[in-house]
Parts: sequence; C-alpha cells; structure tokens
Amino acid sequence: MSSDKDLSNKCVNTIRTLSMDAVQAANSGHPGMPMGMADVAYVLWTKFLKHNPQNPNWFDRDRFILSAGHGSMLLYSLLHLTGYNLSLEELKNFRQLGSKTPGHPEFGHTPGVETTTGPLGQGFGTGVGMAMAEEFMAKTFNKNDFTLVDHYTYAIVSDGDLMEGISHEAASFAGHLKLSKLIYLYDSNRISIDGSTDLSFTDDSKKRFEAYGWDVQVIDGHNHDEIERAIKAAQQTDTPSLIECKTTIGFGSPNKEGTADSHGAPLGDDEIRLTKERLGMNPDEVFHIPDEVKEEMRKTIQRGSELESEWKIKLKDYEKVFPVDGVAFKKFVSRTLPNDWETILPKFEADPKGMATRKSSGVVLNHIAKEIFNLVGGSADLTGSNNTFLDGIDIYSSDNRSGRNLHYGVREHAMAAAMNGMALHGGIIPYGGTFLVFSDYNKPSIRIAALSKIPSIFVFTHDSIGLGEDGPTHQPIEHLAALRATPNVNVFRPADANETAYCWKAAIETVDGPSLMVLTRQSLPTLDRSVFGDANGAENGAYILKKESKSEIDLILIATGSEVHIALDTSKLLEEKGYSVRVVSMPSVELFEKATADYRESVLPKSVRNRISIEAGATFGWHKWVGSDGLTIGIDQFGASAPYQEAYDYFGLTPEKISAKALELLS
Repeated sequence: MSSDKDLSNKCVNTIRTLSMDAVQAANSGHPGMPMGMADVAYVLWTKFLKHNPQNPNWFDRDRFILSAGHGSMLLYSLLHLTGYNLSLEELKNFRQLGSKTPGHPEFGHTPGVETTTGPLGQGFGTGVGMAMAEEFMAKTFNKNDFTLVDHYTYAIVSDGDLMEGISHEAASFAGHLKLSKLIYLYDSNRISIDGSTDLSFTDDSKKRFEAYGWDVQVIDGHNHDEIERAIKAAQQTDTPSLIECKTTIGFGSPNKEGTADSHGAPLGDDEIRLTKERLGMNPDEVFHIPDEVKEEMRKTIQRGSELESEWKIKLKDYEKVFPVDGVAFKKFVSRTLPNDWETILPKFEADPKGMATRKSSGVVLNHIAKEIFNLVGGSADLTGSNNTFLDGIDIYSSDNRSGRNLHYGVREHAMAAAMNGMALHGGIIPYGGTFLVFSDYNKPSIRIAALSKIPSIFVFTHDSIGLGEDGPTHQPIEHLAALRATPNVNVFRPADANETAYCWKAAIETVDGPSLMVLTRQSLPTLDRSVFGDANGAENGAYILKKESKSEIDLILIATGSEVHIALDTSKLLEEKGYSVRVVSMPSVELFEKATADYRESVLPKSVRNRISIEAGATFGWHKWVGSDGLTIGIDQFGASAPYQEAYDYFGLTPEKISAKALELLS
C-alpha cells in the first residue's frame, strides 16, 4: 500500500517537475498552478477520465477542459505522460514558435486539447455546452440495452474563472438545466497575479454555487483519498458539481509556494533545485521521467483502447438492432449534410412589400430543421425578435433533453460559449440569436470560435439604424466592421429573403469557423429574380445583382443587406441621367475574398474606378473595395432615435442623397 502511494506521489511530482522545467526553459509561463493542481489532475486522469490517447477523437470519451489555460503545462505534462502524440521534445519547446505546446492550450493544434482556453471563463462556459450536447445525444440515441453516449465533462477552473462574468451566466444556466454530468474542479489557491484574492475576491463560492443549483464539496486538493471520494460523489448527483479543492499554488517550492511569485514567472534555477530536493526528485535531472512513472501513466493507453474497442462493438450491435438510428447517429457525429439543398431551401416569390430578413431567416431555419435533425438553437431571451424558434419542436430543458429549442435567458456570453462547446463536442449544429449590438457580449467567444475553427452559427437581428425608435443604444454602427476585422469569421448580411436562404446554406456548410447572420428588423422587398441576378450568387460572397445598361460601366454601386434596395433605386435615378450603373450585392465580404481572382474581376473590374459602397454602418474597411477614387457612404457616428425612414434620411442613406454624391463623383 505504501509503495502504491509512493508511486502516486512520484507521478504527481513528475508532473510538477516537468511543468517547472518547461517554464524555466521557455523563461516564461505559469508554474504555480500546475504544481498546485497536480494531485487533483493526477487522480482525475488516472482513476476517472475515460479517454484513449491513441484516438483523441473517440466520440464517447470524457471531455476535459483546462479552463485555467495559463496552467497549460499541467495539461501538456498529462498528455505526454499518458501517451498522446505529444513528445518530450515538444515539452522542451514550450512556448516556442511552431511547437505543439503554445502558451495557452489551442484546440486543433495539440492532440488531446478539447478547447482553446486562456481568456478566463471561456472554458467554464464552453464546458456547459459540451454537457448539454452529451445529454442531447444520449437522450436522442440511447436505448434500454444500448448506451452509446455516456460521458462526463470535467474542467479545472480557477479563482479567475469564477471572477469573470461569463462564469456567473454559465453557472446559472447549467444549474437551471441540472446538467448532472458536468463536474468542475475549482483550484481554490487564494492567489491571483496581484497577490492574495482577499484584495478583490471575497465571495462565498460555496453558497454562490449552491444558490445556482450546483452540488458543492470542499476538500483538501492535495489529499488523494478526498479527491477520489469527491469525484465519485459528484458522479452520483442530479445537478452540476463544483469541487472546491483547497490547494497551495507553487506546491513544493520552499520560498515561493503560496505566493503570487509562483503564478506567472519561472521559479529560477536555484529555486527549482530546492523544490526538486524537497519533492524527493533528483535536482540534477531536467525533464526527467522515471521509468516507473512512465510505465504507470502509460497504462492509460491500454485502458483507453479497451474502452473504445468495447464501445465500437456496442455500436455495431446497435446498428444491427436499430439500423435507422445507427445511420442517424453516424450522420450526427460526422456532421453529414443533405445534398438536395434546392428542394430544402424555400423559394420566395417577388414581393415589393417583402419581409424583414429576420423573418425570412425564421422561415428558412424551419425548413432546414425539418431535414437537419441535429440543428439545435435558440436565443438570449429574444426568441420572437430573432425568429429562432423551431415550430412543432420541443424545448430543451431539465425534463426534456431531446428538445432542439433553447432558451438561454439574458446570457449572451454564456450562450456563445455554450454554442462553441456543443459544436466542439460533436453531434450538434448549434445556432444562437441576439441583437447585433449585443454581439459585443458574444465577442470573446466568437473570437475563440474563429481561432479554433469552430462552426458556431450566430443570428444577429436588428442590424442597423433600421431598428428605428430604439435609438443609438441599440443601433449597431461599428459592429460589422469589427466582426469583419476578426480573422476567420464569415459575416452574412443578405439583401432579401432568397439571399437569406442561400446565406443560411453557406453558413451551415461552413465547418472551419463561425458564421454570423446579420438580419434586419424592417421589411425589405423580395426581388424579382427573373429581372435581377440569381440569389445563389450570395454563396460567392458578392455577385452582379443588376447589370449595367451599356457595354461601358460608368459606376459600380456595392451594397449589403437593406442598403441593396437603396442602391437599386439609386441606379435608376442615375440611369435616367444616362449613366451606365452596375449594382453588386455583397452579402459576405469574406466569401468574396476567398473567390478566385477571375471571379472577383468579373464582378468588380479593376478598370472601373468609379465605385461607391453603401452600408448603414461604419465605413471602415470599405476602401478596400471602392479604391482611392471611390466613395464610401455609411455612418461613422452613433445613431439616433427616430422612425427608421427618418433615420435613413437624416444620415443621408436615401437614393436621392446618394445619387447626388454619385453625380459629384462622376463629374
């Protein structure tokens, strides 16, 4: 018994020394957290975590999130020791250019990393989405004799995670949903960068989470028996669980443990020697892994391989007994999409009155949801405004995990992170809605989705001054420019109902980053496509909506969304004066940039230097498309409370005022 304990301690201390050595070699990083949470992580990873290092993508694995991403060496040490494809050389190259061990964990970059973390609170919110997805998939596919989906979502969270506002939103939502397979291990070390958490954080976390509906335990985070008992108890609850692990940051360091000095800087060679001596490790060895530690930790490979093999056998038997569900399960997991989009997408007849694109989006969404059964989503308490509800389909709740309609409440940030979690988990295509102006509350999670290539779909309505009387607090101005400036984000701003349909198709087919549907509150005419360009041109990002009247083009008007109709009316006024005007609808700048050079030239010929962009938002970014000789028409100040027609006139966004500026340009 004593030898088992000695081996466990040696494994834990190896995690600590690898973390110390890597931070020291990089001359930057955070050694304190890995040293403090090594005991908790060791017990979780060797006694509880269901995973297969040889196949990090096995669907029924447990998900582990290091929400306290600054402690990345804890995760990298565990991945290497348990046999993932992460070499010791990569640990030695911690934080170096091109290594698989960046300063904070990045999904898709390092095998075994389930989500990108580092911005505190993101992992906390993402884990909630993963737990939601597990419950949905389990309820949808598990049968009495066949449990295909049965895994937990674990996370290590920190004081900083709990301080961040997103954790309040996400914890409240998880408690409301009673996500019982969500278990968070809280590194309660009472130290932040500034010093003691008493400087700024004196919450009673136990009472707080109990008030949210979580089960809470408080344990000694260095006592393996307590850790094991707590996780077992958490697995038996019918609510989410928070295990507050009282730990010592920088555990083992004679001069720096329990202090902010160990949080975010190397310990130094002398202190590392002293620490290794104190932990019973050889101070002369760097990046050393004792043979018995490697043998013990690598047992995970065989255990994980056996678990996955058993599951694969179960899946084959399931497919024989439930062939229809078996096919559906594989489609959900592989994100297989329909081939017959033309029969799925609704067609909208030409209509001068038309409808708001938020409304046509709701129509499209309901058509698609009848064919894509893992399309799951909702709104941050704006369901009727965002038109995100799937008619005739149940609501996801603590009593009904198979529902596909989600009510997030006024929790925009938690919604966005949860969407990322669902998409990362797999099996679900998530979408979520709010007003475009509140994309500010989504932005940190949108950025994570872009960085991690997560295909979350955001529905942003009330996209401009077109929302009218609600005024400048709700009228987005800078948001389109800011979102377009974010790498790897596709922003869609359709001009009418049929463009909306094709933008939804493009969004769902995008698998390597987030898609943002930007939609109007006010009605827009549904264009007659026998007269104007086919709406499927939206899939190219931009297309010729109205051709010029002569072989020579005098002017190109480029517009998005609700301003496309203004551009068409402007072109009529200019054509009456004898000018040959092309109108280009550009619902997605990003997709147009990805198009071939020949296609871009066919839409926006370089020879035509007279160009005007028209968009009811900041003009930032439009100079790229109109050039130095062109003109950008938009709004570079905050909006105004007024009926939307008056607001458009006030800001100069009318055919008459734009054509007057166009005539000046043409003269």
